[in-house]
Amino acid sequence: MPLPMRRLAAAPSLPAVHPHDSPAPPSVRLRRQHGRVSMERSSTTTARGVSCVMASGKEHAATTSGDEKKGGLRGKLKKVVLAYSGGLDTSVIVPWLRCSCKCFLFQENYGCEVVCFTADVGQGDVELEGLEKKAKASGASQLVVKDLTEKFVGEYIYPCLRAGAVYERKYLLGTSMARPVIAKAMVDVAKEVGADAVAHGCTGKGNDQVRFELTFYALNPELKVVAPWREWDITGREDAIEYAKKHNVPIPVSKKSIYSRDRNLWHLSHEGDILEDPANEPKEDMYMMSVSPENAPSKPEYLEIGIVAGVPTSINGKDLSPATLLTKLNEIGGKHGIGRIDMVENRLHGIGRIDMVENRLVGMNPRGVYETPGGPIMAAAVRELESLTLDRETMQWKDMLALKYAELVYAGRWFDPLRLSMDAFMETITATTTGSVTLKLYKGSVTVASRKSPYSLYREDISSFENGEIYDQADAEGFIRLYGLPTRVRAMLEKGI
Repeated sequence: MPLPMRRLAAAPSLPAVHPHDSPAPPSVRLRRQHGRVSMERSSTTTARGVSCVMASGKEHAATTSGDEKKGGLRGKLKKVVLAYSGGLDTSVIVPWLRCSCKCFLFQENYGCEVVCFTADVGQGDVELEGLEKKAKASGASQLVVKDLTEKFVGEYIYPCLRAGAVYERKYLLGTSMARPVIAKAMVDVAKEVGADAVAHGCTGKGNDQVRFELTFYALNPELKVVAPWREWDITGREDAIEYAKKHNVPIPVSKKSIYSRDRNLWHLSHEGDILEDPANEPKEDMYMMSVSPENAPSKPEYLEIGIVAGVPTSINGKDLSPATLLTKLNEIGGKHGIGRIDMVENRLHGIGRIDMVENRLVGMNPRGVYETPGGPIMAAAVRELESLTLDRETMQWKDMLALKYAELVYAGRWFDPLRLSMDAFMETITATTTGSVTLKLYKGSVTVASRKSPYSLYREDISSFENGEIYDQADAEGFIRLYGLPTRVRAMLEKGI
């Protein structure tokens, strides 16, 4: 079979993930020529753009540099789009943004309209139920909900999967990939409703604040950003409950989980409680997406994963959309205890459940446990097929770049030109990573049973231990003599020969 044409740039995928889906600002224009994307700058408008960014930075600094400077944006915003989950924190943020008064303990004077935005990235119907009623009861003018599951998997998870991106050898970037797709949608909604600012409920101690705000900066640097946790006087759950009662904000009556969790279609993360001590083993009742490997079926299950150009497209010969395929693999993987790795003490209990101490951007090292039942199945299939379709040097370069790719995604730089360029490289070299891989799932493990590709570099007539016409074993002698010449010369020098 002839090889597919290799492209120098991933032209088809760039519009879906490029920072400037909406018209580019006047100072930067994108120009596509022969499949390549380049930037043209206008000298007449660059100064305006720089002034805008500098002014925006000064205003943001005014909200975070001390109590006496917190009035920078207050009273100046008309409409804010808030990333809304319906939980206690974001429910309290709504009236806090709307109020223009000063109350005992709490200072609130933004006095702006609040539009709540919720992204469906596969967190489940339970978390989405009743959100509109709750948002409006909290004081929001409206709730906008967008189903981003297919976009999340196809345009964010799949590029990372194709790149082989894994952060610090363990983390499959579940939260890191979700934040830019949500933040980009917030920028779009802000344009749709005419908002001049966006807000999020991230604390000042985590990575998510960076991921959200770098996306805002990349897509619309003129948008103002409000981060309540960096400026208000609410210090914890009890303060938030008191505030909610004072402002008649409906709050969840269900028992609060002892864990801090983040869920999307790719993974479920757990932090807090006994996990804060790395010496503690996670409790079995903490896990929600997978059974214990010990309780998994005693009979293995075989899956054939079809792959086209480095991304999965089918299960057992049935073509599925990206989100549907991942949902199916989550169900199958969870049933077999896949998605359960405890690696803090180098103890392997299965594939996909990850327990790690994470090096955060902001300098802290928290511990997290991650469940990713479908992720390791996909990753294993792609990796095994690459062993057939990539040559040694290409694979080595891909592995090296995968580390940087993962770092960029983790650091919130999804729309960075470097990541976009690396994406084009990854798409080009995986153009021949097409075929299928059969995997064996058994009690938390994923092993390869077979692999095949029309672009396989494996030739039985060459690789066989039997003598063949193409490969003459006697040829190895000349290769070794030339390849080993530097080693021989150095040894001769050291021995005075």
